Amino acid sequence: MSGFVFSEKPIEIASGDGVYLTDTSGTEYLDFGASYACTPVGHCHPAVVDAATSQLEELMYVQASYPHAARTALYEQLSAAGPGDVDNVWLCNSGTEANEAALKFARHATGREKIVATTQGFHGRTMGALATTWKQTYKQGFEPLAGGVEFVEYGDSDAMREAVDEDTAAVILEPLQGEGGINPAPTAYLEAVREATEAAGAAMVLDEIQAGLGRTGSLWAAERHDVVPDVLTTAKGLGSGLPIGATLCRDWIAEDAGDHGSTFSGGPVVSAAAGATLDVIEREALAAHADEIGAYLRDELESRLGDDVRDVRGDGLMIGVEVKRGSNRLLRDLALDHQMLALPAGRTVLRLLPPLTIEREHADAAVDAIAEVVG
Repeated sequence: MSGFVFSEKPIEIASGDGVYLTDTSGTEYLDFGASYACTPVGHCHPAVVDAATSQLEELMYVQASYPHAARTALYEQLSAAGPGDVDNVWLCNSGTEANEAALKFARHATGREKIVATTQGFHGRTMGALATTWKQTYKQGFEPLAGGVEFVEYGDSDAMREAVDEDTAAVILEPLQGEGGINPAPTAYLEAVREATEAAGAAMVLDEIQAGLGRTGSLWAAERHDVVPDVLTTAKGLGSGLPIGATLCRDWIAEDAGDHGSTFSGGPVVSAAAGATLDVIEREALAAHADEIGAYLRDELESRLGDDVRDVRGDGLMIGVEVKRGSNRLLRDLALDHQMLALPAGRTVLRLLPPLTIEREHADAAVDAIAEVVG
């Protein structure tokens, strides 16, 4: 038998529809993980399926130096959607590639080496992005990684001000940490990062790979804090599960970004899927819906779980439930006993990242299931 790099769960998925996944035995699961936020408009949304299918029949692939309508349209959509004047777009295939590009662009534009990252941050698993990821487990056996990275405490404005200096090319951080435990950044902290980077002539890079595209209640988490970065990265849900990422930059970064490329940058099919995904998020006002239904879900979790958990936190539909025992057993029980899928964020946090299309009935079902396994 061939080996596998990924460890596999004992549920073989056959199909998906909206907020549900169905396995090969016909069992239906309420999906509150969305495969790490990769299906924001739900599984197999008809508009996304139609766009990708039509493009697949017309033009499956052409190298990125040849313009095509789907990529050009996506450039325009992302440029218009970026916060403030973050309107230059680089397309790639994943979140880690988007962050790799961000770090390269910042180093080239500033002529500096030092990167400041944060504790509990997660920015990907390629050699550059991995160097800015906090958790040592991900790095074991792969070192030495890219150098020049300094870590500071997430949320500590004074530590950030002290770390950012004339040698700093960029600060990279998540406005709401995902893998690190669902840790929201206070607005005052993000403002302090913005002030420190501007004073030093360094780039502020916001990693919205998981927090973006409406998940936290606005299209970008940066908008909730009224902070405009120099670079913003997005991926995961951008193509509704098809592999695509984007690095959005201000002019001063884009104008001196250096030589960078990717064979599959903005392929026709994934560009069409991404464009349709953005259309659905806007047309169905999913960011506002995530804000409303997320507040309801957090309130219900806090009310039902009470002192049985340590904390319920997050924004929109990016929610963490910090429990008093290991999360993996609870996740197993949710899946096998209650047909609900969720994710871990560390060993003691249940991470909830459902499609942004969930309604109150789905939130109520999730709360019932979580209350049962936690209790």
